[in-house]
Amino acid sequence: MAMSDLENVLTAALRLSATARATVVAELIDSLDEAAPAEAGVEEVWAAEVERRLADVDSGAVKPVPWSEARRRILAATRGEREVP
Repeated sequence: MAMSDLENVLTAALRLSATARATVVAELIDSLDEAAPAEAGVEEVWAAEVERRLADVDSGAVKPVPWSEARRRILAATRGEREVP
């Protein structure tokens, strides 16, 4: 695809509603998943990791952080500012 084609697609996509853009993004991501076959066992490993993390939260070993706080920490880290919670 030539750059002008890419720019035309992007320009047209940005004119869509937020819901339509989200649909386009989801479809594009799905197409990448199809193009690059997943390694064997990846889904199972992620499922086990999710279960482990949920168990940590449920047991109180890990305290959830509100998104606003997590976002603030992430942005600080991108500026090279590391803080200890």
